[in-house]
Amino acid sequence: QVQLVESGGGLVQAGGSLSLSCATSVLTFSSYAMGWFRQAPGKEQEFVAVISWSGSITYYADSVQGRFTISRDNAKNTLSLQMNSLKPEDTAVYYCAARPSYRGCCPRDSRMYELWGQGTQVTVSS
Repeated sequence: QVQLVESGGGLVQAGGSLSLSCATSVLTFSSYAMGWFRQAPGKEQEFVAVISWSGSITYYADSVQGRFTISRDNAKNTLSLQMNSLKPEDTAVYYCAARPSYRGCCPRDSRMYELWGQGTQVTVSS
């Protein structure tokens, strides 16, 4: 069974940094575009960042552009999200998601992703 498992969430003060990871048992990890999404309490899930299968293409939400960096290590089947200059409004549950590359790269619509992790909580205090 394919699994995506996020880790690295926690509590941090505004201005601080966190690094999230998403480990997967997908044997063909390099065949998937990978995305990060988040959902704050009482709000809809929103796009954060996406990376192509090769890592050559990345897109970010305007709200995190310049502060967050998405990356991947296909040899280790791992996706990462480096989050710097965190703000209280970044508080949310963060999810990683996978989309087969043959379906096209790299949508911001969560409905275009087929596999999801269980999420990891990020809380930024003011």
